[in-house]
Amino acid sequence: MLAPMRVMVTGAGRSIGRATAEVLAERGHEVVATARDIAVLHDLKVEQILSLDVSSAPSVAAAVNAAGDLDAVVNNAGLTGTGPLEDYPIDDFTRVLDVNTIGPLRLAQAVVPQRRERGSGALINISSVQGRIGTPLEGVYAASKHALEALSEALHFELAHFGIRVVIIEPGCIAPGMQHTDDHAGPEVYRELHVQWNGTADTLTGPEGRPGPELVGHAVADALEDRATPLRVEVGKDAAMVLALRRSLCDAEFEATMRKALGLTW
Repeated sequence: MLAPMRVMVTGAGRSIGRATAEVLAERGHEVVATARDIAVLHDLKVEQILSLDVSSAPSVAAAVNAAGDLDAVVNNAGLTGTGPLEDYPIDDFTRVLDVNTIGPLRLAQAVVPQRRERGSGALINISSVQGRIGTPLEGVYAASKHALEALSEALHFELAHFGIRVVIIEPGCIAPGMQHTDDHAGPEVYRELHVQWNGTADTLTGPEGRPGPELVGHAVADALEDRATPLRVEVGKDAAMVLALRRSLCDAEFEATMRKALGLTW
């Protein structure tokens, strides 16, 4: 194991972010937990708690300055984007991209110069299976994660030269799931698609249900502690299964397989 690191975790208020902060702290790392609403972090037993809005450059600069000498950043803060693309509000799409994709870049730009001078560091970007696969009614979220994966891969090629590691974490369906506060129903003609798509996550995870977010937390900690970690890390049995199928099948074969498995007739 590497020496304990000082790690900033964004979106640490709930689910994957909170579990990641807790696991890292339990494993001896100095955790700087951040969220837009600092009140949700009050009970976290971590080294430091800071307010951070990843969509705001001044907020990013202030948090990074207050955090001090960081060894790593875990970019977890994110928004959902659910609904048919036919009339999905462009302003809402832009907001999802600003948080899910540009936010991690803001953090990278804030911390990379210092880490480059020191010749070490890590950026752990929380993506999703949907960073590799587009799914109905989740195109906005998938687009933001596809873009995050492209950005992360480019950063990997650019920064490895300076000793800075980039790792993409790709969870499948994780309990309790993301908060859906701004779902877009879209035109009435998509009602049947909503009906068919709801519950597909339960089909993929099987009778055991969704694993808890600590599974992702341990994957993040393992990635930070093991320099040999590959660029992409799949987390969860459903993620491994779906992504293995995606690699081995052509587009038509993959679509047919998933339609059959999920019972989609749309």
